[in-house]
Amino acid sequence: MNSVEPIRDVKKIQEMKEALAYYGSERDVFLFNLGINCGLRVSDMLGLKKKDIKDYSIQLREQKTRKQKKIPLYHLKKDIERYIQFIGDEEYLFKSNKTDSNGHSRPISRVQAYRILNHSAKSIGLNEIGTHSMRKTFGYHYYKKTKDIALLMDLYNHSSQSVTLKYIGINQDLLNESISSVMEDIFSYSVY
Repeated sequence: MNSVEPIRDVKKIQEMKEALAYYGSERDVFLFNLGINCGLRVSDMLGLKKKDIKDYSIQLREQKTRKQKKIPLYHLKKDIERYIQFIGDEEYLFKSNKTDSNGHSRPISRVQAYRILNHSAKSIGLNEIGTHSMRKTFGYHYYKKTKDIALLMDLYNHSSQSVTLKYIGINQDLLNESISSVMEDIFSYSVY
């Protein structure tokens, strides 16, 4: 299984939203926008219903860790209001066109979410993108802006700073910068 990366370039994030709107739907754009703004796993996001975010925060028990989380979404108030205005309180936010055996709606699957994101990413020249890229993108940009690794460790339930830095791609960035800088200083002398 290949590792996925965060989207580091803010311009590429905007291009991704535009590609999702072009190839998909408002649902797909909102999935991506929520994902890069809350840091949740896609498996937790797909189970959300309107009632879970209408107060501009998400409160849930994570499927993987069983830990309780509360994440504020006030910064997405306008996007949330626009997206949920025609959705019933008990409806899934990311509703599939398919229904269960009783005719009830269900959310899109993780596989479908991956296909949606991956198709749009490839259309704008991004590789190594998957559903986890949303979570990593959130962490990457949050860290770049705040340098608050302790909060990210808590959000991600990681045991060490190094695990979190590696997860969000900061270690690789630092390694690239360090090697380039050091090697440039050592070998930048021209013979000519």
